[in-house]
Amino acid sequence: MADLLNRVEPVYDESDEYRPEPLPIPAPPAWLDGSFRIGIHSSIAGDIAGSLEIASKLGANALQIFSASPRMWARGGARIADADAARFRARRTELGLGPLVIHDNYLINLASPERVMRARSIQAFHDEIVRAVSLGADFLVAHPGASMGNSVSQAIEDIADGMRQAARGIKFGGLRILLENTSGMGSSVGSRFEELRAILDLTRDLPMGVCLDTAHVFQAGFDITTEAGLSGMLQLFERTVGLARLYVLHVNDSKTPLGSRVDRHENIGEGKIGLDAFARILNHPQLGPGPLGVAGRAFILETPIDEPGDDRRNVRALWDLVGVDTKHTPRAEDGFSMVRGKKKAAARGSQNSQRKMTKKKVRGGK
Repeated sequence: MADLLNRVEPVYDESDEYRPEPLPIPAPPAWLDGSFRIGIHSSIAGDIAGSLEIASKLGANALQIFSASPRMWARGGARIADADAARFRARRTELGLGPLVIHDNYLINLASPERVMRARSIQAFHDEIVRAVSLGADFLVAHPGASMGNSVSQAIEDIADGMRQAARGIKFGGLRILLENTSGMGSSVGSRFEELRAILDLTRDLPMGVCLDTAHVFQAGFDITTEAGLSGMLQLFERTVGLARLYVLHVNDSKTPLGSRVDRHENIGEGKIGLDAFARILNHPQLGPGPLGVAGRAFILETPIDEPGDDRRNVRALWDLVGVDTKHTPRAEDGFSMVRGKKKAAARGSQNSQRKMTKKKVRGGK
């Protein structure tokens, strides 16, 4: 006992203490290199990692996908196996694709006044966030919702509250939720920039931003086909939302006319918006990757594939419009398309059948 009482505590030299090195600051992702990021919505049919190969073969350096079926309620949340998610992330790094954008399920309506639908939507959006994080996605694009008889102000509150509930307990990492503007079809919220701003104001505790769809903004009544019209739309967007919060543009032509409030996409240059307008949009100093824009802002195609190769041609059209030579763009695989020749053959068969029916009518046949 005496030995214990008389023991002298050792004196430590502070300079000898182990001091762990601070963790290094993570390097920014490769897609934030200031280059144009042009992508397309890629199919996840068969194997979700196959969507990466599709984007690469189409000559894109960015992509958008669904993380599960967009028109069905996923069973059990449709979690992605850890091994599959890891393989997806590794292959994406190898191909140098980014940003990765995920679009949420079309059935989700966080503004629904119907209790069961709202609860299901909140759970489904939670699952969307979980899958996006597991895949290492950069952005999750969400349609705000439809009021379905409620006031717009009530719908906005419900959307914001639903997003906060869906996000509980999730570590977002580098993921950001983007509200997409709408065409104004039916009772959908988000055709007015003020509505998007109101949702953003109520979700300040979440990593949020905006995705701007060119077809939707045109269908909602903004004439972006002229230089003055585009400038006016961007000025309003800056005053309400702020261009610094615009991270992704969905680049789609429109089948329907200005102010139609009907959401129908068309191939680039074949719709009511036209090539000249897209050239102005892609090269606008506030939208491109220059000093006035946002580094890594992506231009993502959601255009139809009426014939095999339309997807590849749309990607090439965007590269041509921004003036990047083929030598300096990702190389597209000759002849590759998400749609094979069967669709074209079926279309021809339908046309031939229609011609035969027309001939019979002309000849008085049955």
